[in-house]
Amino acid sequence: MTKIPEISLDDLWESAPKSDRPFNPESLINLPNLARRYLENAIAPNTPLASAVRLWMHGEIKLDQKWHPFKGEEVIYGDRGMIWRATTWAKGLPIWGCDRIVDGVGESQWKILGLFPVMQASGADITRSSVGRVQVESMLLPSILCNPDISWTELNASQVQANFTALGEPAKLTLTVSDRGMLEQAKIDRWGNPEGEAFHYVDFGGIVEESSTFDGYTIPTRLRVGWFLGSDRFESEGEFFRCSIDRAIYQ
Repeated sequence: MTKIPEISLDDLWESAPKSDRPFNPESLINLPNLARRYLENAIAPNTPLASAVRLWMHGEIKLDQKWHPFKGEEVIYGDRGMIWRATTWAKGLPIWGCDRIVDGVGESQWKILGLFPVMQASGADITRSSVGRVQVESMLLPSILCNPDISWTELNASQVQANFTALGEPAKLTLTVSDRGMLEQAKIDRWGNPEGEAFHYVDFGGIVEESSTFDGYTIPTRLRVGWFLGSDRFESEGEFFRCSIDRAIYQ
């Protein structure tokens, strides 16, 4: 069994290098119009192209077919992965959880009072699924999408697809963008087993209900997230995460 890296959320944040390379909209000249419109809206000119973001959030998470309030904090570092830690409550008791993918190893763990396990998952399938989460969460760290190695395809008047590799896995990230360049939806094929059977690729992503600007980055700050995005199953069984981002810092 692969050993889970002993690294905390603070460790991951502090390991990310601070960037001094400014965002220049002229660097986007060869991108499709929709990709350029999105990135120009998401990143203010001369904003340092960050390697990581740290987020504070609250919302609701669906566990055992019931919605529970949560508070959470997350670090996404594009070159190494992410760590998300949160607290929710069930029957008056706090449940502390952590999802992570760091240096190629993924894990999910939840404990009542931080002591008694209620859910733990690891292994190759969890790692691949966690990579998919990082890929779709590039909408919260849009500097990742300025990488010149990314190839862009404009699918229609409102959708553009970014094709790239992140943490060793290929991604096709489809962004739905408004006329003003605001992100409305992000979707990928993510490895998972939402039906509880064998892992396979499933449409996954988030619907953006509100956006805000932090440190020169305009990102989604109210989201509905889940499986089967784009179908009726999203509303009935796929949606499991509703979050509002309260604060974000970049480096």
